[in-house]
Amino acid sequence: MSDVVNGAVAAMNEKDVSGFDGTAKFDIEGEGAFVLDSDGARAGDGDADVTLKADADTFRQIMEGDLDPTSAFMSGKLAIEGDMGKAMQLAQVLA
Repeated sequence: MSDVVNGAVAAMNEKDVSGFDGTAKFDIEGEGAFVLDSDGARAGDGDADVTLKADADTFRQIMEGDLDPTSAFMSGKLAIEGDMGKAMQLAQVLA
């Protein structure tokens, strides 16, 4: 996996995502993917309730709290596939 994915996994594992009870895949364009579930975040490309796709800069801004996930989605910077309810739940714990 890329350094970008490994850094994102480390950053996600520092966040309190206990309010998220599903499985999410983060697909970082040109870098790879990581999965978040009740066991934490890890590099990989498995099945998930919801998949979020964006470029590395957009994910970095979301992870650092500089970009609201809902705003990123509404502006077209973030694509979401799958369970929109889980996406909204995830956005609340990342905010």
